[in-house]
Amino acid sequence: MYMNETLFSDFLKTREILWVGINFAKAKFTQEGFDFNQEILQHYLQEWNKLILNDQKKYDIRMSFRKPVMQYDLSVITKMNKALKVNDVLTLFISSQHVYSDEQMREYASKIALPTTLPYALMFVVESFDTTVKTAAIWVVITKTATKEVVLCEKFLKKPAGIGTRNYWARTFYNVFYDIQSDTFHRWENMVQTCDL
Repeated sequence: MYMNETLFSDFLKTREILWVGINFAKAKFTQEGFDFNQEILQHYLQEWNKLILNDQKKYDIRMSFRKPVMQYDLSVITKMNKALKVNDVLTLFISSQHVYSDEQMREYASKIALPTTLPYALMFVVESFDTTVKTAAIWVVITKTATKEVVLCEKFLKKPAGIGTRNYWARTFYNVFYDIQSDTFHRWENMVQTCDL
């Protein structure tokens, strides 16, 4: 994982966070389980993003990130997702080379011109949905919107569950939020406190 301790310390003091969506622009899906056309791919990308907005009690950004005020603007990420071609996403297997480092994710995220409505934006960047090992690799990325500096990025590996493609993989997003709310956010806070000592 990567953390800019100074920026994250400032992030902790703010009461607001901007949710910009689930970014699939770097994603790879194993073809087994995702053998579908362009129209169906786009349907699922939209559905997974809609879930976070439509069920904010279940996918609780406010509680997970300790922010009483949340706004959302999915315009940039939606545009990026719509540019995806099914042939670029589907693969027979997830190569070990398709594993982004903290540095690669920082570089990628810092090039995205996110809305500057609030000082800090949150997005998920999906690295892979792998039906072979039944695991999703999802990066949590916090960015300072004015400068595009990455405040924090960390990859989570989560297991899917549920019935139907949408719900099955949506469970991984729920698991990330739950993990952050119950444990990970405390770890992040402690990292900043340790650096201040």
